Amino acid sequence: MVGGSVPVFDEVILSSALMNQVVSFHSLSGVLVCQAGCILDNLSRFLEDRDFIMPLDLGAKGSCHIGGNVATNAGGLRFLRYGSLHGSILGLEVVSPCQPCVFFTPPQVLANGTVLNCLTSLRKDNTGYDLKQLFIGSEGTLGVITAVSILCPPKPKAVNVAFLACPGFPEVLRTFSSCRGALGEVLSAFEFMDSECMRLVGQHLNLGCPVQESPFYVLVETSGSNAEHDSAKLNSFLDDVLSSGLVTDGTVATDLKKMQALWALRERITEALSREGYTYKYDISLPVERLYDIVTDLRARLGLSAKAVVGYGHLGDGNLHLNVTAEAFSTQLLGELEPYVYEWTAGQQGSVSAEHGLGFRKRDAMGYSKPPAAVQFMRGLKTLLDPKGILNPYKLLPSRA
Repeated sequence: MVGGSVPVFDEVILSSALMNQVVSFHSLSGVLVCQAGCILDNLSRFLEDRDFIMPLDLGAKGSCHIGGNVATNAGGLRFLRYGSLHGSILGLEVVSPCQPCVFFTPPQVLANGTVLNCLTSLRKDNTGYDLKQLFIGSEGTLGVITAVSILCPPKPKAVNVAFLACPGFPEVLRTFSSCRGALGEVLSAFEFMDSECMRLVGQHLNLGCPVQESPFYVLVETSGSNAEHDSAKLNSFLDDVLSSGLVTDGTVATDLKKMQALWALRERITEALSREGYTYKYDISLPVERLYDIVTDLRARLGLSAKAVVGYGHLGDGNLHLNVTAEAFSTQLLGELEPYVYEWTAGQQGSVSAEHGLGFRKRDAMGYSKPPAAVQFMRGLKTLLDPKGILNPYKLLPSRA
């Protein structure tokens, strides 16, 4: 999406695919230590056999590596319940190409490489700077993550998925507010998609809509330890939103096959978009109440120059996946989108990258979300830890100072 892992000019590609071993897992603490090349889905299956789960879940879980997840601070479908990797990661092992040596004036750099072993399994460690946080979300520009220690939650004993139809986006927002109040501690996901998304998954993937046709759809997931208790809370919530008109139709799944079918409607939107034509993709964070306004604005702005303008994403996190499709790439259409989308987002004090990072394609948009002083501070860190600029070059930081 942003070209963060794609070689651009003269890079050497480093693969961690053979670093795919689980080092340890402690069932009492729920702490997993593994090498960076472990595939997320493999780790999920390893943990589920032991009644635990990974704190993140992604559509690309069958191919993505945990080291890459950490390097990009991947968000995903469980963010609402378990938060970001900044909270779940307990420790990292990182290889940095250079070791700053403070015994010289001015400080010099010894180009012999350093293995920074901060692979702790402790939940509380308040001794000095929390160095691992530098590398989470750094997109591989400061060091190569080689091993991860991550806190994993117990596997829920009861899971319910509801798929609901809403007559408008204001009703989606009010449904979310009601959902948080009614479901509380068992709410694990709240996703939304518009009718264009449903059209695309139906047209290109032959996925049927399980509820009556509507302008918006919401997927709600609960995860808890008591099936009877969770079902009662969910049913009470559904009665309230249906009787108030916030929701016009809905269906609930408790068996695995039907839950997977409902999740597919949300998770396979990207696949459907790829079959529609060339897709301009934006991953932005906005105040929840303004989350869909940019979709409406862009439809009016672009008119017939775009095949489709769609919005979907993690409403509970304020994260919108904004996609515009066309028959083929067009510089004229790109000019209509950029910098308009970034300026619009900055005007709402949002972020131009919610969870996919900046990579090569979006790096020059950093200034819309970060002040100049912050960008310069990041440049200083890059120069200190990677003075020769050999780690994922041309990525993340703006091309011009």
